[in-house]
Parts: sequence; C-alpha cells; structure tokens
Amino acid sequence: MIPIKTESAWRGTADCRNCGIRDMVLFADLHEDDFKLIHAPIDDLEIVAGQPVVRLGKTATSLYTLRVGLVKLVRNTIDGRQRIVRVLRAGDVIGLEALMGPTYESDAIALTPIKVCRLPLQVIQRLNRETPRLHQRLLEKWHRSLKEADDWLADLNFGNARQRVAGLILKMRSEHDAGVSTLFSREDMGAMLDLKLETVSRTLNAFQREGLIEPLDRQGRVYRIVDSARLAVPKGE
Repeated sequence: MIPIKTESAWRGTADCRNCGIRDMVLFADLHEDDFKLIHAPIDDLEIVAGQPVVRLGKTATSLYTLRVGLVKLVRNTIDGRQRIVRVLRAGDVIGLEALMGPTYESDAIALTPIKVCRLPLQVIQRLNRETPRLHQRLLEKWHRSLKEADDWLADLNFGNARQRVAGLILKMRSEHDAGVSTLFSREDMGAMLDLKLETVSRTLNAFQREGLIEPLDRQGRVYRIVDSARLAVPKGE
C-alpha cells in the first residue's frame, strides 16, 4: 500500500491540520514526521442519528475519533435489556477496546448527527509502537474512558427517579453553556437510568412544573436549567 504523504494526511479526507478539536484528539501531539508512518487512509465520515458506528461483537478494524455530536455506548444485560453505559462527546474515542481484543465490546450508536475520523487499527498500532507521543495519549484516553464509564454508572444509578433524572440533566450540560442541557429520547434516558419511560416523562414534567427546567425545543430534547441548585438536590418522590 502506498504511504500517505504528510500533506495528504493533514489535508485529505481527514483535515487534521485544521481540525477544530485537534487539541482534544489522538493526533494532537504528533509531529509532521510522524505522519510518514501512516500507510492507510484516515477517513472523515458523517453519520446520521440512530445509525451505528460500530457493533458489539463485530471484528474491530478501526478506531473513531468523535469530532461533532453525541454517541451512546450500549450493552445488553443478562436479562436481555439494553443499558446505555456511557455517552461520548467531541474528543472521545470510539472502539478503544480494539487495542486489547479482536472485537468491539459495545454498540456505538449516533444519538445526534455526528462527524468522526475513522482511524485504521494498523495505523494506530504502528504509531503506538513507534511514536511515544501517541502511546501516551492512548494511555490517557484509556484511563479517562474507564474512569468516565465508572463515574457514569455510579452517578446515574444512585437514588430515586428524581435524583437520577436530575443527575442526567446536570451531566449533559453543554460545554459552551452550562445553563443548557441536551437530552435524548425518553427510551434512551430510561435505558441510561434503569427507569421506565413513563417514569422519565413524569419526572421531567414535574421538573418543568416546579420551574427547575424549561424546554427549548418542541421535541423536549433541549432544556434550559432554570435552578441548578434545586435540581442538584431534588426532593424525594
């Protein structure tokens, strides 16, 4: 396979040089010479909401850096239910488990329209071996992903329904505006919080009546947080 030229790596389908989140992604610390090690194309992809990025149990061939949008990681419980074990945001890496095993360990589904960079596994493996800067970044991403997965499950599976829904609202606050929270379908929220759809809807409606949040769209996916202090300590059911 013909090696990618440095300029192509930066300005091809994946425009790494001009990436708006370059400081957050795996290749942030690479130098120009590092790209001479790349022998496979890095693709810039757009995926519509509801479509999979990777599937549980499928052979792992690539890692994906999430540039825009939100992705849910879904696993099945022993009793056959689906649980959302984590939500990924811009800068996160999809499929890190591919570095440790032959298959993906979760379904990764676009919650919103997303943009990702698809990084062939052989590219990551070679750079990981020969470029200490990428190796360190991978270790940091791996540690962060494990911690966030643990925190996600611990935070959102504690307390009654009001506490769980309130915790999700606060956790999904925008990085650019802490007063705005972007949520998901009621079904997805139930899968995240281990609650019934009706319970999620009833709790959100109660928060609106009490003046804690107000919807900013017709679908009830985006909310303004009116009183974060009261939301952080919601009263019991």
